[in-house]
Amino acid sequence: MVDFEKIKMDGSGPIYMQLIAFVKQGLASGEVKFGDEMPSRRVLSALLGINPNTVQKAYALMEAEELISSHAGAKSCISASDEKIAQIKAELTEGARMAIGTLKAAGYSKEEAIAVLEKYWDAEGDEAK
Repeated sequence: MVDFEKIKMDGSGPIYMQLIAFVKQGLASGEVKFGDEMPSRRVLSALLGINPNTVQKAYALMEAEELISSHAGAKSCISASDEKIAQIKAELTEGARMAIGTLKAAGYSKEEAIAVLEKYWDAEGDEAK
């Protein structure tokens, strides 16, 4: 079962997009695997305290992206192929490339950019503990 208790709702965008990003990050890291069961829409809505329509929208978009498959009267499961997971990893890498471009444009040296990365990398680790 995909464990949504680990999700950090940070207000960085629409909630349905945060749900999708959480699943994609789980796929990229290997924490979420092909065949893993998704919580029902009602259960996830109650767990996160969000509108069921928001969860429904996220699930519909994940189905359209071929991340999950759902069948009437059955559970939704992760159905992302290896190719889809490779595509997700490429998207995440593109985000890193864009961040590097932003730091370069702001005049950061490579050493300064690495220091910024280390600062936030360490801060993320502390939040998880």
